[in-house]
Amino acid sequence: MYQSFSRTKVKLQLVLFSLCMLLVLVGCNSAPQPQANQNASSSSTHPDEVVLAAPRDLAPGPQDAYYTSTILYVWEPLITASEDGQPAPKLAKSWKMSEDGKEWTFQLNENVKFHDGEQLNAVAVIANFNRYKQVSPKSSPFYTLDIKSSYPGLKDVVKIDEISFKLVFENPQPTLLYSMVNFSSPIYSPKNFNEKGDFNGLPQGTGPFKLIEHQKDQFALLEAFDGYYGEKAASKRIRVRVIPDPDTRLSALKSGEIMGVMDLGAIPPTFAKELLKDPQFEISATKSTISHYIHPNGKKAPFDNPKMRQALSFIIDRQQLVKELYLGYPTATVNILNNTSPFYKEIKSEYRVDEAKKLAAEVLGNQRKAIDLIVPTYGLDRYPYKAQAELFQSVLKELQLDVNIRILDGAAFKEAQSKGDYDLALATQGLPNGDPYTIFTNYLSSSGSSNKSYSLGYKNDGVDQLLNQAKTTLSMDERKNIYNEIQMIAASDLPTIPLFNDASLIAYNKKIAGYKATIYGTTLPQLKWAQ
Repeated sequence: MYQSFSRTKVKLQLVLFSLCMLLVLVGCNSAPQPQANQNASSSSTHPDEVVLAAPRDLAPGPQDAYYTSTILYVWEPLITASEDGQPAPKLAKSWKMSEDGKEWTFQLNENVKFHDGEQLNAVAVIANFNRYKQVSPKSSPFYTLDIKSSYPGLKDVVKIDEISFKLVFENPQPTLLYSMVNFSSPIYSPKNFNEKGDFNGLPQGTGPFKLIEHQKDQFALLEAFDGYYGEKAASKRIRVRVIPDPDTRLSALKSGEIMGVMDLGAIPPTFAKELLKDPQFEISATKSTISHYIHPNGKKAPFDNPKMRQALSFIIDRQQLVKELYLGYPTATVNILNNTSPFYKEIKSEYRVDEAKKLAAEVLGNQRKAIDLIVPTYGLDRYPYKAQAELFQSVLKELQLDVNIRILDGAAFKEAQSKGDYDLALATQGLPNGDPYTIFTNYLSSSGSSNKSYSLGYKNDGVDQLLNQAKTTLSMDERKNIYNEIQMIAASDLPTIPLFNDASLIAYNKKIAGYKATIYGTTLPQLKWAQ
């Protein structure tokens, strides 16, 4: 075991050495670094404006399910999540479940206005639910908006009075609040949609910021909303530039062109370590709702065999992976459910090289097998996925697997998964809401959307029965027991191989204050120039 551990560590060190040499070569290159927007305003030019950067466009636009990510604080949900993952009030200030669990009554905050001046009331909420029905399922780079997933068996949305409404279901929904969190209950002005359910202009939410200008893949310009019902945003304007390349983001941060970064993979851990050597920069880190996996193609050999999936899981030293490539910020796991979920069950990951080799030999005999590991380009912009893929390529040789790494753009990556044109895939998954039923159904149900679209090929009649049982049970304790059992089955069957729960990691210049990482996003409304 010690020799195997040492070999893995040496491989990690070789991969890291190669990565460092690549960074040195890039740094020595005299060619100018590409900029996301050469004309974007700098903080020094507009002192009232704070400039940040993200790896992707956080405002995909009017055809997107949400127009902007929730981390821009333009729109707000009925129910949000606290930092411990529990449902918390937002636009809905209180609620009550009926004794049979089939009706939920909500009371809205009063005196809340949308950015266009419209009043938040029960009629506006019903208009949004009608939109959910019209457009679901509606895709987004954040999370799919799907009323059937978030509100299973919803029969009716009923106005009670000006600020109260009721949701009526076919079956008991004791965990409804968890499934309504954030991206499952976005609310906009009822005048903000066209006949197709798309946005008819800029998004008109209730958040502390208004989106006043957006240039696709260039920047999103936010302005503090004077009519906000809660604590006002501390900054008058915030410009979020799109800078996909991590080296360019780092250069912009060092030069003072931007004051901070945000979003998934905003700052690679190795860059964070470098920045901390300079006293003018600060790092903020906390748990994240994002988990990292290796998706196996379960529809063809060798990963249609559970023994091969178990061998793959055993051969990966997750603790060493997290330590060496991610500097210890994430948390190693073998649980499909993210550790920010209130329903998360601790399941210890195991590093067992001898058992991995034994299981692989039972599947492959003495034959070697060539396999394809696909890597999405968007992952390369956020994470050390190239080094991670090369590490797996080296380690999997011990399982008689010869890995060919294929780097694909987002569309090609999705197509390869849906067609089953791959063997393994590096992937991430966030918590769409607070109820594990959604992610369990997507990945573990025989008819689950992720199960099908990723060619996982997973089928377990016992899990299907447990999911049906969870759907109808009223007891929270019973549902939690069911969820625990599902987590244990998933950790054994491994329809997908969990690697680690990510960390929300951001970096910023100390010229700004009040800027911290949260489990999904940042404290953007509290951001201000330091005194």
